[in-house]
Amino acid sequence: VSKKVADLILEKQPSYVKELERVTALQSNLQLAAVICTNARRQLSVSKEGFTEASLGLLANQRRRQLLTGLLKSLRTIKTLQRTDVRLSEMLEEEDYPGAIQLCLECQKAASTFKHYSCISELNSKLQDTLEQIEEQLDVALSKTCKNFDVSHYTKVQLAYTLLGKTQTAMDQLHMHFTQAIHNTVFQVVLGYVELCAGNADTKFQKMQYKDLCTHITTDSYIPCLTDLCKALWEVMLSYHRTMEWHEEQDKQEAAPAPDGAAAAKSDELVVDRSYVKKKLEHGLTRIWQDVQLKVKAYILGTDMSNFKYDDFIVVLDVISKLMQVGEEFCGSKSEVLQESIKRQSVNYFKNYHRARLEELRMFLENETWELCPVKSNFNIAQLHEFKFMGQCRSPSVSPSKQATSSSTPAHEELSLFQQYLQEGNPFEMHIEEKEEETEDVLASNGYESDELEKSVYQDYDSDSDVPEELKQDFVDEQTGDAPLKSVSRETIRSKKKSDYNLNKTNAPILTNTTLNVIRLVGKYMQMMSILKPIAFDVIHCVSQLFDYYLYAVYTFFGRNDMYESSGLGLISSRLRTTLNRIQENLIDMEALGENAGVHGPAEDRKEKVPSPHLSQLVVLTNSGTLYGLAQRVVATESLVFLAEQFESLQSHLDTMMPAAKKPFLQQFYSQTVSTASELRKPIYWIVAAKAIDYEQMLLLMSGVKWDIREIMSQHNVYVDVLLKEFEEFNKRLGDVSRHVRIPLPVSNVLWEHCIRLANRTLVEGYANVKKCSNEGRALMQLDFQQFLMKLEKLTDMRPIPDKEFVETYIKAYYLTENDMEQFIKNHREYSMKQLANLVNVCLGSHINKKARQKLLAAIDDIDRPKR
Repeated sequence: VSKKVADLILEKQPSYVKELERVTALQSNLQLAAVICTNARRQLSVSKEGFTEASLGLLANQRRRQLLTGLLKSLRTIKTLQRTDVRLSEMLEEEDYPGAIQLCLECQKAASTFKHYSCISELNSKLQDTLEQIEEQLDVALSKTCKNFDVSHYTKVQLAYTLLGKTQTAMDQLHMHFTQAIHNTVFQVVLGYVELCAGNADTKFQKMQYKDLCTHITTDSYIPCLTDLCKALWEVMLSYHRTMEWHEEQDKQEAAPAPDGAAAAKSDELVVDRSYVKKKLEHGLTRIWQDVQLKVKAYILGTDMSNFKYDDFIVVLDVISKLMQVGEEFCGSKSEVLQESIKRQSVNYFKNYHRARLEELRMFLENETWELCPVKSNFNIAQLHEFKFMGQCRSPSVSPSKQATSSSTPAHEELSLFQQYLQEGNPFEMHIEEKEEETEDVLASNGYESDELEKSVYQDYDSDSDVPEELKQDFVDEQTGDAPLKSVSRETIRSKKKSDYNLNKTNAPILTNTTLNVIRLVGKYMQMMSILKPIAFDVIHCVSQLFDYYLYAVYTFFGRNDMYESSGLGLISSRLRTTLNRIQENLIDMEALGENAGVHGPAEDRKEKVPSPHLSQLVVLTNSGTLYGLAQRVVATESLVFLAEQFESLQSHLDTMMPAAKKPFLQQFYSQTVSTASELRKPIYWIVAAKAIDYEQMLLLMSGVKWDIREIMSQHNVYVDVLLKEFEEFNKRLGDVSRHVRIPLPVSNVLWEHCIRLANRTLVEGYANVKKCSNEGRALMQLDFQQFLMKLEKLTDMRPIPDKEFVETYIKAYYLTENDMEQFIKNHREYSMKQLANLVNVCLGSHINKKARQKLLAAIDDIDRPKR
């Protein structure tokens, strides 16, 4: 066994050794690996420590730093947000509303970003409050534009509203402010005046309604208050006007084409806004004007103006008419409210005024001594204060639309009020100052005229004797009052103007104080009319009454006489008679004369009428030395004719003011009344002519002449010389009268015509009284008449001599046969029955039988029957 074991051991020895070697190698390998591992571990720990930890620490720190800077920024913003409050109030004080709103909106944006901080959520609500506060302030700023519009201020306010996106709201607010402004302004103005006049500092006026306040205005403060009222309202309207202009400008600037996309959507919104604003503004115009009208109406109707002075009333009308013009330009309104209220006041005032004026006119006429009122030779009604307005014609009849059409021609006057007073001034300040500048100079001073045109004292001095011969050659032309271009020889003057008793005096118009007074009144009335179209008819009616009354007075003073009614001369035309009857019926209060007092006509009717005037006691019409008051008659009649001429010259002006429906009234007034003025000359001067020559004495002289002579005479009868002497005396007296009063040609013509007609009629009457007459007697009649005519023609330049045929035909009728006589009786109705009967009895009596004579007398009787 041992051997076996030993053998085995021996046998296995090499493999054992081999195996042992492998184990040993493995061991050393393991040891090496352990060393390598150790080294590696050592190396790793070095790298871990040296590299990773440091870098990552850096990175972590960097990240933390970034977070902290972010936090710092937030904190700074929060700090700024908290300080914006102060900045906002500063901006508001500077009135930089757009900036403040911009800032506020930005803050809100920022706040919403940081709303996770608890402090910020409070700030957010505070900002909302501030924004509302800004809006309130904006509203106040907006209301300021109602009084004094300032472009930069308004631009800021509008921009601010745009930023808020509240353009439309702004517009609504603006209109409210304007209404409020109007109300407050007028209230303050009127209150100021009422308290001023009341004196005591009683506050009861503060609580009154505006309407009631208006009734407390005193008469003295009425006009200043009205002008201040209008000035204040003008400020408001001007501001509105300028607001509109501002918006139009904006529209023009923004009308540039909008870029596409998002901006287009925004511009759509703008367009909507813009059209809303435009509509609102246009609609506002009428609303504001309506407010203004109602306020002024309340003021106008608050006071009873019927006892105002005329000039004050005209100022009121002027102011209101200017206000209407403003309204017309402001919104094309016809201002019905204002017109209605001023019409009510005017009719009331005017009736009162006219009544007083008629009474005054009556007083004037009753104290009028019918003396000449010395005016300049170039006197023209346009020189009177009362007619100044015709030159200016500020009437609101020119509407802005008419102005617009003519604006292409660059005329200065066409500027509307809003353009004129855009920057400064006030249309209601102007005319108060204008009133003071006017002066008028129409009266000739003590016989001389201080007139530049006519330096020659001689030409203007009112007396014949002082005029040197050479100036008599340059006589002053009848119609125009100018010296003629070429000198006229003395002979032609003498021949041409014999019966015009006033060669050398300037042709100053003949008028009296009363005429001047009536003309002034007409001017005042027309002034009212031009301002007050609505009552034009009432005024023209009253104007016509002034003329009617003057005409009636002149007629009753100088022309009413029953003597000529019977003479059958038909001196008053039927037209004139109708006119006089109409005036008496409509205007003259007959009851006041004590005739059947209180029988007819209610008191209301009588209020419109005036008692008939009485001639002043100082006027004597019965003195033959003054030709029965011829001077006064001339002054009265010619002043009436002058007045009629002035009326004629105003016709077209009156016509333009008349409402179409009433124009026939005016036409009728002119055709039936004004044009009859000169017809009054006939009856008035006839009275002088009838008394100036003693026709009765002639009849007596004629009855003493023998006509049944047998031989033809070569010498005329004495009565012709007596008659001619009367005419010469008459001529001389006319000359005397003309020293005091210019006797115009038409007047001397009428006088001469009347005298000659009456003389001729007296001659016929004298011839008709003849009991017996021969052919030679008839020849003598012709001789007498021819002598009369011949001498008469030297005295007067009237051609042909009036009623010449009347006498000649009568004398020649002597030679007619029986048949011709019958025809003659039928044809000549102008002779009286007595005259015709005399022809039959005396002329034909000798050579016709009794039967024929009876037949002719019967024919005369037939003719006379219809007359009776």
